[in-house]
Amino acid sequence: MNLFQLRDHGTDIRTEMTAGFTTFLAMLYIVPVNAAILSAAGLPFDAVITATAVMTIIASVLNGLWANTPIAMSVGMGLNAYFSFGLVKGMGLVWQTALGIVFLSGILYILISITPLRRWMIATIPIDVKRAVSAGIGAFIAFIGMEQLHLITDSPATLVTLGNLKDPHLLIGLFGLALTIFLVIKKARGAFILSITLTALLAWATGVEPMPGAFFSLPASMAPIAFELDIASALSLSMAPLILIFLITDLFDTLGTLTGVGMRANLFHGKDSVPLQRTIEADAAATMLSGLAGVTSTTAFIESAAGVEAGGRTGLTAVVTGLLFILPLFWLPFFQAIPSNAIYPVLIVIGVMMFGELQHIDYSDAAVKYSTFLIVLGMPLTYSITDGLLLGSLAYVFIRLIQGRFRQIDIAMGVLAAVALLVFFVL
Repeated sequence: MNLFQLRDHGTDIRTEMTAGFTTFLAMLYIVPVNAAILSAAGLPFDAVITATAVMTIIASVLNGLWANTPIAMSVGMGLNAYFSFGLVKGMGLVWQTALGIVFLSGILYILISITPLRRWMIATIPIDVKRAVSAGIGAFIAFIGMEQLHLITDSPATLVTLGNLKDPHLLIGLFGLALTIFLVIKKARGAFILSITLTALLAWATGVEPMPGAFFSLPASMAPIAFELDIASALSLSMAPLILIFLITDLFDTLGTLTGVGMRANLFHGKDSVPLQRTIEADAAATMLSGLAGVTSTTAFIESAAGVEAGGRTGLTAVVTGLLFILPLFWLPFFQAIPSNAIYPVLIVIGVMMFGELQHIDYSDAAVKYSTFLIVLGMPLTYSITDGLLLGSLAYVFIRLIQGRFRQIDIAMGVLAAVALLVFFVL
């Protein structure tokens, strides 16, 4: 175990294994949730279950061995919803082309992670814009969760309206939502997967949803989605903004997680920290591989904080977490039987957590106030992370020009505003 330098990090094998198991319980929910989301885009549910587990294993083990940090990785929430409901259902792209976008964003991510571009991107996008992106994605996936739960439905008069609260399907979902909030507030270990399981059991027991005929099986094949990406279709000028959004969102998501978890465990020291750099590199490599495997971008999981709280300090924690994801490969019948009203309450709660980033934004600056407003509301209302960010970027640059503060227009924001003009008025 000298590979992980346990003694130097003040830990031992037992502590690291306990931490890895804790992280596993905290993030196990991603397997059924991601399968439910991506299957909405037409990807086979069974294959997505396997691909999600496999990519979690690869990404987490890779990070543990390469970066020696207790950061587990899996398919990120937010971009998976955007993939299905924004690109495929919203824009009409076929999922093979959308996977090509994921792959190309991973290639760019790798290039950025090993060059000075990483520091440039981090430094030239205002921190409040990064926070607004997180909050906007939170609003977006919470909106999707409420829609899929039928808590809100479409209306010809008002666009959206409250759903039928007498519907048993919705009532089970509301129970799941209340249970998830309760477990999160009480800081229950594995709150999300526990909520999903208990809500599913209630739905089965009441007859609202059919019970599974079995709970275990051999792993499903990834063949229907693995290497089915269409890179050629993604290599067009009209796809460039989408590739950029996947890249920026993945980078922001990872950096936000690493900052929070890293501070708690004292993992990283400065922006040039070798463990930080290597963790970003592992995430970039895994994102590229995820496009090949047939799922959306991987990212560092904030649930890694659970393992850190349990004492995890080295890559052994991440390796243990990753290897434990071999188990879900054999739980396909159970995951198949989980009803959507047990899945989507988790999306709403995760969205609320991400929305909390708004509390840190400085609204005294007019450019920040208007741009973040358009980003946060633009994402759910246009059903597009891309459009929300580009609208906010345009507003930011426009207000800086009104203020006469030309030199305070960050280069990255200027580039995004130029992309917005191209996308909205030329392409």
